[in-house]
This record gives sequence, structure tokens and C-alpha cells, in this order.
Amino acid sequence: MRRNLLALALCLAFSAAQAHDSDDNSNSGGDISHVNGGITAEAGQHYGDLDTVNGGISLEKGAVVGKVETVNGGIDAEDDVQVHSLETVNGGIDVGRNARIADGAETVNGGIRITFHSHVGGNLTTVNGAITIQQTEVGGKVHTVAGDITVGAESVVHGGLLVEKPNHSGWNWGWGKSRKPRIVIGPNAVVEGELRFERDVELFVHKTAKIGTVTGATAQPYTDTLPERE
Repeated sequence: MRRNLLALALCLAFSAAQAHDSDDNSNSGGDISHVNGGITAEAGQHYGDLDTVNGGISLEKGAVVGKVETVNGGIDAEDDVQVHSLETVNGGIDVGRNARIADGAETVNGGIRITFHSHVGGNLTTVNGAITIQQTEVGGKVHTVAGDITVGAESVVHGGLLVEKPNHSGWNWGWGKSRKPRIVIGPNAVVEGELRFERDVELFVHKTAKIGTVTGATAQPYTDTLPERE
């Protein structure tokens, strides 16, 4: 995972440096590539791939886009967007309602939040950032190293969960005592496959939720409220 994101950062920096920066963000139907500056996909318009090195990327309501990639910047997708994939290194990913992500979403330093009635075909992956889905279906795995995971009410994850063991020689270094990630499976949520934890976590599973095999943690049932963090 971390190797892939490092390759993304280097590839974007090289390819964008070879491209001519354009202030035109309305290149409907085509690819847009920047070195410095943000990109906006306008509402209801169709685009190819969007990439920048230093800047955020915004997808307005109903935009249809290919791959979306940045190194230093967040990705903000409004309601009803359709996109192939979302990737950043330093930035969060925030997706509105009724979104369709054909592949997946991935970031190193930043969270991922996907809201109601959305669908993700692949994986959701972070290193240092929380992942939250609300009434959303994920075809792949939800995967983090140091972030919290919230599988909200009535969400479905088909590929299981993975909280990876920290690798302090890689991307996810830190200082001081590390905090246990908190994993919450909400009311009537479903997590199929294995829930695998390679480090200590707090795992809370609502009594109405359905989950697969748990490895490396003990599920604590809850009904109404969650306890205070350790």
C-alpha cells in the first residue's frame, strides 16, 4: 500500500512537471494535469483523468470523471459524482451522497469520509487517517494503519477490515505513545470476510450488526452509546 502511494507521488510530480500548467479548469471531456494549483470538475460535466501535485481537487455535483490524483491536497466530491478512483498523499477525501466510485479511494495522511447511499467498487485505504462510511456499500476492503474506522448504520463492506501493524521505517512513523485505533460497526451494518487486526484496537460491534471472523481483537457489543476512549 505505502509503496503504491510513494510511486503515485513520484509519478505525479514527474508527469505534471512535463505538462504545461493551465488555469483552465473547465476542460470538459479531457484530461487536466497541473503542477501547482487546484482543479475543479464542474457540475454535470464529463472529464478524463485529473491530476495535480500541489493543490486540491473538487468534483461538483453530478460530475463524471476518470482517475483523480493529487500529492499535496484534499479531494472534495459533491453529491451524485461518478469517478473511477480517488488518490492523494497529503490530504483528506470527502465524498457526498449517491456517489459512485468504480475502483477505490486511498490516502496516506488524511481521512476518508463517504456519505449516504454511495457505492465503492474497490478498497478504502489510509495510513494516518480515519475512515467513515454512512449507509454506503464497499465492494473491497477497508484498510488502515493508525486511523479509526466507522462502518456506519446500514453500511455493507464485502471485503472485510484490516488494521495493519505499524512499520516505523515507512510512511506511518510517529512520536510518543501510539493511540489505539477505534473500530465501530454500527446498527444493522454488515462486514463480510475477515476482520483482521495486527495491532491493539478498540472494537465495538452493535448488537444488530453482522460481521465475519475476527482475528487479533475481541469484539465488545454495544447498544446505544460507546464508552469513553482508553
